Amino acid sequence: MNYLIAVLPDRIQAEAAYSALEERLPGHQVDILGSGYKSADEYGLIDPNQQFQRGQNRFSWLIPFGFGAGYAFNVLTGIELFSTIGPFGNHLIGGLLGAAAGGLGAYFVGGGLGLALGSGDALPYRNRLDAGKYLVVVRGTEELTRQATSILRQFEPESIQGYAEPTETKVM
Repeated sequence: MNYLIAVLPDRIQAEAAYSALEERLPGHQVDILGSGYKSADEYGLIDPNQQFQRGQNRFSWLIPFGFGAGYAFNVLTGIELFSTIGPFGNHLIGGLLGAAAGGLGAYFVGGGLGLALGSGDALPYRNRLDAGKYLVVVRGTEELTRQATSILRQFEPESIQGYAEPTETKVM
């Protein structure tokens, strides 16, 4: 499946582009995203906040690892953080500080990677929708998206981008 996404500045141009596509393309699969039409969530554009959460969860193993590393570090070095709580209490605090470091690592590294790598072009499209622009999305074969491109260029979109859905390859 191929996708073609055109960004149009206002509702009138988006509706005119939709009508032109509907008129000239048989068996069309065209959607309008924007105010009064489908939202980014309804259409299925990736939410960057969800990607951030997924990235954090992927690196959540750093918290118990950090605890173990902090505990072991305190045992090996014998650093006395608080003299009143004894050696075991100091080891425990070292472990808690290590767990906090692991949590920060999961937050910044995991969340940052999830945000940077997972959202792709969805974030710029969401930002354009938030700015009051409209997206016209055409789904279909490569030939259909090529025809749609020539039709949409007449409306002078701010941007027009084509995407091909990755095909699954079977490994034997």
